[in-house]
Amino acid sequence: MATHASALKRARQSEKRRLRNASVKSALKTHAKKVLQAVESKNAEEARKALAGAIPAFQKAGGKNVIHKKTAARKISDLTRKVNSLSSPS
Repeated sequence: MATHASALKRARQSEKRRLRNASVKSALKTHAKKVLQAVESKNAEEARKALAGAIPAFQKAGGKNVIHKKTAARKISDLTRKVNSLSSPS
């Protein structure tokens, strides 16, 4: 365990960030799951609504370095492609 005051503070800050990041990552997974479930059930309207909620969440997490910016962009792109595939004739 750390003994210097600065190291103790750093440990406290790291633990707070770890818990917050875990919570945000969990929420992102839930957003993605909602979109994918709507896509699987072929419900275009519900999928678009879920995607509209997921995109800002991924952008915010990417902007705050909870996940990498390019990971956020990739996930948004992947989900958007899947939602768009519902409306286009295949």
